[in-house]
Amino acid sequence: MKQIGSSSANRWRVSRDAVSLLRPPRPARPVTIDALPQQVTLDLARTAMIVIDMQNDFCHPDGWLASIGVDIAPARTPIAPLAAILPVLRGRDVPVIWVNWGNRPDRLNLSPSLLHVYDPDGEGVGLGGRLPGQGDGVLELGSWNAAIVDELAPETGDIHVAKYRMSGFWDTPLDAILRNLRVDTLLFGGVNLDQCVMTTLQDAGCLGYDCILLEDCAATTSPGFCTDATLYNVRQCFGFTAVGGVLRAALGEIPETTAPSP
Repeated sequence: MKQIGSSSANRWRVSRDAVSLLRPPRPARPVTIDALPQQVTLDLARTAMIVIDMQNDFCHPDGWLASIGVDIAPARTPIAPLAAILPVLRGRDVPVIWVNWGNRPDRLNLSPSLLHVYDPDGEGVGLGGRLPGQGDGVLELGSWNAAIVDELAPETGDIHVAKYRMSGFWDTPLDAILRNLRVDTLLFGGVNLDQCVMTTLQDAGCLGYDCILLEDCAATTSPGFCTDATLYNVRQCFGFTAVGGVLRAALGEIPETTAPSP
């Protein structure tokens, strides 16, 4: 019989006369980490890492947010922790999925409500607008603006999903990809913690995924109370918070390190 299926985790075996719906066996690969509100044991064989919006327009000094006066220093703090944890996860065959903002050049995938968020009076440079000296629009799909920052260069085998809402699930193939990978636990990192990261995580929880926010791998340019509220809501309603360094330690990569913030 021959195998058919785009994912090694989700394949049938077929012949002219028969079909086997038995998927390939997947031995559990458990790892236990300190987390909040409780210690968590997850199965690496059923886990994926979601990295959200670590893009030039959000995180680079020459990008859009910096150009409109936003202090992007907080948005850059996840870069080093992500650079440390992603190779470890890839080495354990955990899929890395980049969920990045990507507008159409004609902005036909952007509603007025989205355009209003960063251009409330219609006089500024908002989503899809043109910054001085740049030919491409803000967060335009395929442009430098929407590209992942150089420090986090993706690798062959990583998965890319373009979004144009706060949540990475609306009007994207993300859920279909995760189901085809036969994943049920999601690790989250990226920016902004209280906006695109939180709404994507919230939707994941509502869809039935197990959600673990890696605190050191996520950040926001919003005021500090937004981080506090997001951590509270994740722990209270949608999943768990942990630290990427703790996960690396549990995988034997580094000595024991900082626990999640209270």
